[in-house]
Amino acid sequence: MRIDAHQHFWLMRNRQGQWPPPDLVGIHRDFMPQDLEPILKACGIGGTILVQSLPTMDDTDFLLDLADRHPFILGVVGWVDLKAPDAASHVARLAAHPKLKSLRPMLQDIPDVDWIDDPRLDASVTAMKEADLRFDALVMPQHLRALTAFAGRYPDLPIVIDHGAKPRIAAGEIATWREALAELAALANVSCKLSGLLTEAGERRDAEAIRPYANALLELFGPERLIWGSDWPVLRLGGSYEDWLAMCRAFVPPDHHDAVFGRNAARFYKLDGSKESA
Repeated sequence: MRIDAHQHFWLMRNRQGQWPPPDLVGIHRDFMPQDLEPILKACGIGGTILVQSLPTMDDTDFLLDLADRHPFILGVVGWVDLKAPDAASHVARLAAHPKLKSLRPMLQDIPDVDWIDDPRLDASVTAMKEADLRFDALVMPQHLRALTAFAGRYPDLPIVIDHGAKPRIAAGEIATWREALAELAALANVSCKLSGLLTEAGERRDAEAIRPYANALLELFGPERLIWGSDWPVLRLGGSYEDWLAMCRAFVPPDHHDAVFGRNAARFYKLDGSKESA
């Protein structure tokens, strides 16, 4: 099965005062399963991982309800305030749903770039491991040092870096980003998503501008720890679903398509049903 390991749904009535702003007209509207499902069918994508986009448990409950009603949603990445005193109980409640696969603090929006490098997360991470959950890291290059410390502290917590840590493609910056990612890639519990790069490219939204970054991800994480995702509908700011998929299929050697475009997501998020019987 081909799997899109990173996409979003939202209703604008739930996002008052939240991103996206009205000037991002291409995505400033509701996006629901009926908008994506025809695209998935046309592209041969059999299922998706639905990812939170608001730092609220209400948003996570909304996504889990959608997953109950739409079989193509294979798993959900939710949100919990992992430093709250009662975080462990909230992790356990959400994890009781069989499609809750991972949690994601929105690190890119937290002013403290070292927020994740904190032993106060021990209780939450213990609860996540007991529930067999994964950790999605929504980070930018400035967060990579702290994320490396976090990943080293919890070597048995499976972690995936969303959007390749959002390299500054528009500015042509690559060396420092690649060096910091190499430290994370050296840790066996860390994977990475081949997603989100198109919207980081600014006006340089062509394959040749993005290829060095995609190549770096493939070289650092290898074909067994790289996971494709669309980041739809945010993707619409940079191009079409079909074009991004075709671009990535060209970046990844054909021998590795089964892994990068499906098998790795199924293994990382345990989409074989093993969580239900755990």
